[in-house]
Amino acid sequence: MSVHRRLGIIAGALLLSLGVAGCSGLGRTAVGPITYITPTDQTVTVHSPKVTGCHPLLRGGAKSVQNQTLIDMVLYPGRACTGKPTSYNATTLSVRVTPPLGVWRSYSLVH
Repeated sequence: MSVHRRLGIIAGALLLSLGVAGCSGLGRTAVGPITYITPTDQTVTVHSPKVTGCHPLLRGGAKSVQNQTLIDMVLYPGRACTGKPTSYNATTLSVRVTPPLGVWRSYSLVH
């Protein structure tokens, strides 16, 4: 293998590493929607939420959540991503509330 080719491969690997590191910034969003059903049977869709932070489930919370993003999520009964029991909802899956929990009120994305 020639020296120029080796240097090209090394330079490419370095640029790829820097590019991946740059993509992990705090402004990233999940690709795809999260759709949930409220206790009054309204359908709410949130498009590409930010990956960081806690997100409220508005209009009284959610009794059913469909995660159509490319990132897993955790659902919480409290408004500020607090409380037990939590529910892990993997990408492209749906989850429904089971008794005794009434609704989920917030979620965070696993990153």
